[in-house]
Amino acid sequence: MGAQLRAVRRRIRSVQSTAKITRAQELIASSRIIRAQQRLHAAAPYARELTRAVEAVVSLSENINHPLTRPVENPRRAAVVILTSDRGFCGGFNANLLREAQRLRGLLSERGLDSVSYVAGRKGITWHRFRQLDIAAEWSGFSDMPRQANAADVTRTLLEAYRQPADQGGVDEINIVYTEFVSMLTQRPVVRRLLPLEIRETAEVPPSGPLPSYDFEPSPEDVLNALLPWYVESRLFHALLESAASEIAARRRAMKSATDNANELVEQLSREANKARQAEITQEISEIVGGANALAEAIRE
Repeated sequence: MGAQLRAVRRRIRSVQSTAKITRAQELIASSRIIRAQQRLHAAAPYARELTRAVEAVVSLSENINHPLTRPVENPRRAAVVILTSDRGFCGGFNANLLREAQRLRGLLSERGLDSVSYVAGRKGITWHRFRQLDIAAEWSGFSDMPRQANAADVTRTLLEAYRQPADQGGVDEINIVYTEFVSMLTQRPVVRRLLPLEIRETAEVPPSGPLPSYDFEPSPEDVLNALLPWYVESRLFHALLESAASEIAARRRAMKSATDNANELVEQLSREANKARQAEITQEISEIVGGANALAEAIRE
């Protein structure tokens, strides 16, 4: 009985130590999520105005024939950019994202396209290496705090691959898989086609209002050549920020759930320890009473 009580107490101490770690991780994530949301909101005006500028150039140009907007007639290879995390303790964040990437690969295969993987984040890199899947390029070290320079580095690599023909190792299409930040409780993996850009003709007024009237120098085509790489970089940077906010929110939720489960387990183990201790006390009392009765009978004899 004593050995069982010691084992339960030892397990209680172990679970309490785990709860302290998960609680600390939860507090760290709670402090970082505010900054991640602020960075996401701060980048939104730049991305919105850059999108309006691109829309204005496209709307005021008679003929748009740019490599980043012109689909390939017979595409053969498609890039799949996957934004995972560098660290764990974030629940199903990476598993859901990689599952969505696998689904995208299946859809591309049905279209007759070969998938080329570009992975950001140590978790995604490790996942691909463990399954011996080829990776065209990889990046890590900035999943929870991406910088503009990181987005520029990734964009440069993707644009170089997009400008090359498919038979020379290039790609005809670029898709990005990342986690969209909806709220503190909801983050969902999404797939967006990054290139070629989709141009649709419509007579409706944009939700943000009528497009401004620009004067382009030296020509709309030259302006578009300068804007589109920035536009692609802006979209990628926004996806990195969304993924970072989603990662921290998922980690906070996972660590809170782990802490709550650890506290519940401590309560259960405490009840088991109390029962074992009560049984031990009852046994000791029974032995004392039994010994006293035996001594009394011996004296009477």
